[in-house]
Amino acid sequence: MKDLVSSWVESSARSTLSRLHRQIGVAGLAAAAAVPGLSAVFDQHSAAVRDILATGVEGSAAVAGVVLLAGYARGLLDEAKTKGWTFRAPADLSAWTTSDWMTARLVGVCSLAATIDGRPTGNE
Repeated sequence: MKDLVSSWVESSARSTLSRLHRQIGVAGLAAAAAVPGLSAVFDQHSAAVRDILATGVEGSAAVAGVVLLAGYARGLLDEAKTKGWTFRAPADLSAWTTSDWMTARLVGVCSLAATIDGRPTGNE
């Protein structure tokens, strides 16, 4: 039964990250590949999230990385919602350089999701 629950939780986490990737990550990561310096901004957010999940979550060693990352993303989105934030896609690639913190952080999450455990999360 535990394996079934773990499998369901991981599947749900992958679904969350996949949806986030489609909504924000695809365009943001394409912009990062095309606009000089933007990749570094998103990489810094990915590194910060990776550090938070590795050292700032008690008991994280017992939880799949994809589940932790999806939980972090859900927490960000919940907080953003309470503050009235909504994602607005920049009009063109260069406009991504003025993205707000939340957008940059979520693109960082999408970037990290693609590498977190060697299994795809953004292309499902």
